[in-house]
Amino acid sequence: MRSSWFNKLFIIIGPKPPLSWLVVCLISVLALIALLSSSPSSSSAIDSATRNPASIVYSNYRRIKEQTAADYLELTSVSSAGGAKPRELGICGKERENFVPCHNVSANLLSGFKGGEEFDRHCEASRGLERCLVRPPKDYKIPLQWPIGRDVIWSGNVKLSKDQFLSSGSMTKRLMLLEENQIAFHSEDGLIFDGVKDYSRQLAEMIGLGSDADFLQAGVQTVLDINCGFGSFGAHLLSLKIMAVCIAAYEATGSQVQLALERGIPAMIGNFIARQLPYPSLSYGMVHCAKCGIIWDEKNGMFLIEVDRVLKPGGYFVLTSPTIRPQGSSSREKNRIMLNPMEELTQQLCWTLLAQQDETFIWQKTADVDCYSSRKQRGIQLCKGDDAHLYYHPIVPCIRVQPEEFYEDMQFWRSAVNNYWSLLTPLIFSDHPKRPGDEDPMPPYNMIRNVMDMNANYGGLNAALLEEKKSVWVMNVVPARATNALPLILDRGFVGVMHDWCEPFPTYPRTYDMLHANGLISHLASESCNMLELFLEMDRILRPEGWIILSDTMWAIELARKLATQLRWEARLIDLQNGSDQRLLVKIELDPSDK
Repeated sequence: MRSSWFNKLFIIIGPKPPLSWLVVCLISVLALIALLSSSPSSSSAIDSATRNPASIVYSNYRRIKEQTAADYLELTSVSSAGGAKPRELGICGKERENFVPCHNVSANLLSGFKGGEEFDRHCEASRGLERCLVRPPKDYKIPLQWPIGRDVIWSGNVKLSKDQFLSSGSMTKRLMLLEENQIAFHSEDGLIFDGVKDYSRQLAEMIGLGSDADFLQAGVQTVLDINCGFGSFGAHLLSLKIMAVCIAAYEATGSQVQLALERGIPAMIGNFIARQLPYPSLSYGMVHCAKCGIIWDEKNGMFLIEVDRVLKPGGYFVLTSPTIRPQGSSSREKNRIMLNPMEELTQQLCWTLLAQQDETFIWQKTADVDCYSSRKQRGIQLCKGDDAHLYYHPIVPCIRVQPEEFYEDMQFWRSAVNNYWSLLTPLIFSDHPKRPGDEDPMPPYNMIRNVMDMNANYGGLNAALLEEKKSVWVMNVVPARATNALPLILDRGFVGVMHDWCEPFPTYPRTYDMLHANGLISHLASESCNMLELFLEMDRILRPEGWIILSDTMWAIELARKLATQLRWEARLIDLQNGSDQRLLVKIELDPSDK
């Protein structure tokens, strides 16, 4: 059970802490090392011993010794009087302005990936890159506040030039207008016939609802929008209180994900190639594909099986404008050719074709577990076990039907959100570039839009922000080896994903206004993650003038202080002096020209 918010200590980097606690820390470290070193068991003996509590404690004592000693050296380099200032990291070259680690197609090809897998996520092929700070483009501007920023973005913030726009297809031109230094998005999306509002209403009627306002009553709280264009369908669903997240493959220019995030619409890099998406089973009430370019019956229906995995029982798969369209055939003939392989696959998956209208098809996944045992064709078997901690594993050709568990931690985060907003007030209006005047009002409800909770637990921060009517959406990240509460987060209608923070996050640079992490540093310390690379990744995805809030134990925050100096962050510590071991670090992003 967590202590209440007011039992925590808040810290903003300022004067160096006293060395008295380091003396105590050193004595404890030496005692721990002596205790572990005195163990009569050798590493080989431990490996062969029966797995009891004692052997589990001692089995990794050498790694614990090394990690503890390294942590102590890092702490002393930060806090010792007269210690040398950590070397600041340099600025990356212009070629890294829009670089996304783990999605380097050239490096993937050189590593032997082919057959489409060169476009997939491969972090091992991107290791060894120079450690430097990714700078924004020369003409970068702070995004407009929501909801204006949903419809108008600065063209210099995304990698899409006027020449690229003029050479693009007519559908893209209908989608958006490129003005002198802005991109203005139409309210009617040219990629969907009759406009996005009419299209959404059409889907609702096909399901049997009175209007798209009834999606929530049909169990559609979250939608996975595959290859979403530039997010107009997702933007419309947000107005209906439905959380849609866009996934699309990495694109070096004109990226769907980058443009959607710039508009304040949830999005992340992801694709259907060979690996599972980083979501648990039974996550979404609807999966939507409008001209998404995926041939669903390829590879024996593996991609459709992956859709079934993330789709909730009773959920809907919407397919609009299928890619299989023989030239010169009638509309009925095109649909028949498309449906033949799909019909066999959907029957094996226990899906029912609810409705078809023009080039839009809607299937519903069964909510009856008995359907799987009564199938006439059983080419697709049921999976064994669960996928609670699967992370970018290969797609498995089986059907998952496991139950879900849910928890709550709202009381803590209600208090936390109020304190965050109060904490940011003097920082924003006293010395931050966004200062509006001499008075110090509370920060506006739409001060930030894109928020990432890097260690989301049960999504309590997300729920508390919405309860306080803050105009935000939150990417709730569950660390890959933490307790998996992602099914709960998604069931609450929030955006969530599983991610290994020892690797870069699948997004473009400068896509989040605020990053929040409670206990992440101390959690990752046991996994031997490189903390400098973690902080470089945070710097890469944070927008200029953005915010980072870290809450952790004393030693973890001291480590963060050193790293903040290397990354040229303006960061502060607040200490409420209430005896708690928790610390809060607030990072204020400097103006890009100051880096």
